[in-house]
Amino acid sequence: MNALKSVLISIAAAITASLPVLAMDGAELYVTKTCVACHGKDAKTPLLPIYPKLAGQSPDYAYNQMVDIKSGARSNGMTAAMRGVMHLVNEEEMRAIANWLATLN
Repeated sequence: MNALKSVLISIAAAITASLPVLAMDGAELYVTKTCVACHGKDAKTPLLPIYPKLAGQSPDYAYNQMVDIKSGARSNGMTAAMRGVMHLVNEEEMRAIANWLATLN
């Protein structure tokens, strides 16, 4: 019975630990991680015309771009500006932001 109890406690701990990741709000992260400063409140009106409009992008495309910029795999265009803030987001947060951006028209 103690072994079963240990397994159940481990499962409960794993589920609880993953809840914040599941509950991440891409819209909130977009603001708190400073994306809004350059890409605009609606992700359609960037600060400068050379910054991309992010609304409606494929979630995988947006996520992969963030990953590549953060890792340095992508270092062309305006990536230098974005690379300076990519330390603010982890992979789960990037995924949440990318998924949210895809819901925008």
